[in-house]
This record gives sequence, structure tokens and C-alpha cells, in this order.
Amino acid sequence: MELGSEQYGCAHYTKRCRIRAPCCGEVFGCRHCHNEAKNSLEIDLNDRHEIPRHEIKKVICSLCDKEQDVQQYCSGCGACMGKYFCGKCNFFDDDVSKNQYHCDGCGICRQQLLLVNLGYALDIFFRTGGVDKFFHCDKCGCCYSNVLKESHHCVEGAMHHNCPVCFEYLFDSTKDISVLHCGHTIHLECLNEMRAHHHFACPVCSRSACDMSDAWKKLDEEVAATPMPEFYQKKMIWILCNDCGATSNVNFHVLAQKCPGCSSYNTRETRGGGPAAARSMV
Repeated sequence: MELGSEQYGCAHYTKRCRIRAPCCGEVFGCRHCHNEAKNSLEIDLNDRHEIPRHEIKKVICSLCDKEQDVQQYCSGCGACMGKYFCGKCNFFDDDVSKNQYHCDGCGICRQQLLLVNLGYALDIFFRTGGVDKFFHCDKCGCCYSNVLKESHHCVEGAMHHNCPVCFEYLFDSTKDISVLHCGHTIHLECLNEMRAHHHFACPVCSRSACDMSDAWKKLDEEVAATPMPEFYQKKMIWILCNDCGATSNVNFHVLAQKCPGCSSYNTRETRGGGPAAARSMV
């Protein structure tokens, strides 16, 4: 049954059914509606929980209110409760433009990884697509675009942790997710917030989160235009490069210390430093 322009669903998905949570027995629009309600600050800490999505057994048709076993078509009125339906995830969605697909490696339904140039670097985040455009990386534990199959930096369980900025669990987040050059993951909006406040290093490993070559050229010019007093001209310090991991003994400069190996200024002084000791540049 098609219902034309009539819209059903919740804030997260357009569909024609609700779910009964197996954990608490209550009815919600989707698993995200449940988790938001049951993890809110108004709920006692001991009562907070998330829905076990694969254990959902019952759905309620939004048209005829018949409660039934999980299935794509209502056993009461025959309505299609979701044009996209996954019996493994108990997932319904009418917006098939996302070209969702179920990934057995992830254990959930996925959408596309879209490549977008934000002016700083090539960022990768979840949007819409199709199964033929992606591969599952067993080490990272998530799906990536085929263009990264031979070049992405593997990080064990890259998606199976909280965003390092807002601490929301990334694996099943509905927000756009960016994969940094180092392989660590972060919400795209959190990354943009970092950039707005001039923070350009990965919050996890401190490597540069994007191409900083233009910034390093400007620092070259500033360092060259700021000669050190004679007393400091022969002062040497040890630095650690956050980008390549090398340790080096270099001339101290009050503005920044450049890694002689990779030419990055994303460095920190480790010993023998001046006023800027132990400071990271990025």
C-alpha cells in the first residue's frame, strides 16, 4: 500500500511503524528515539540503558495500530512499513535514496561514505550510496569507500569508540563522521568546531588533522623574520615531532621548532627547552 504524500515516522526516519523495546516494553519511533529518551539526564542513572536492536521482536503499524512480529508488510492492513527493510537489524526506512545496505562485518545497516573537500583536507564521512562502492575493513571494524581500499590508515576499532570531542559513541551515530589522515575518527561538526578555534591536530594522537603545508610555509617566513638574540642563537633543544614521531636536536626559537625530517612545525619540546617548553604547535 502506497500512501502518497502522507508522512509517518519520527525525527530520525520516515517509516510506517513503531517499535516495542524488548528491554523496557515501551513503544518508540525507532532505536534512536528510545536511546535519547532512556539516556537523558531526567532518567535515574541506574535506569539508563540502550535498546538491544537485534532483539526487537514486535512492531506496531502506524496506520492500523496492529502490533505484530517484525516484518516489512503489515499483517493487518498490508501497508509497507518501510521501503528499505532489514530483518537482521529490525530496521525500516522509507528514504531509499540513501541506498542503504547491511554489512555483516559491521553487524548493522550502513550508508555511503562520501568524499568531500572542505578546503583543508579530503574528509570522509557517512552519507548515502550503495554496497558496491564500499568495503569492510576488519581491522578498523567499519566500512570505507573503495577509493581508500589501498591507502587508508588502519586503526584498530577506528569507529568503535566515542568522539574525542563530544564523547558520543561513533559506531552507530546518526551524525556525519570524518576520518582524519591518521585514521582516527571524529564527528564532522566537532572537527569544524576545532578548526573554528584554530585547533588542527587530532585530539587522540596529536598528528596534523589536515594538510598544513601552507601554514608551515608561513611559519618559515615568520621564523626567518624573527632572529633570536645572540644569547639564544646557539641554544639547542630536543623536540618530538607529532607528525612523523622523530626526535631531533634543533636550534631553539621562541616561535616554533621545525622537524628536520618532515618539515612539520607540529612539534613539542621534550628537554632543554626555553619559555615554550613542552608546547605543541598545532
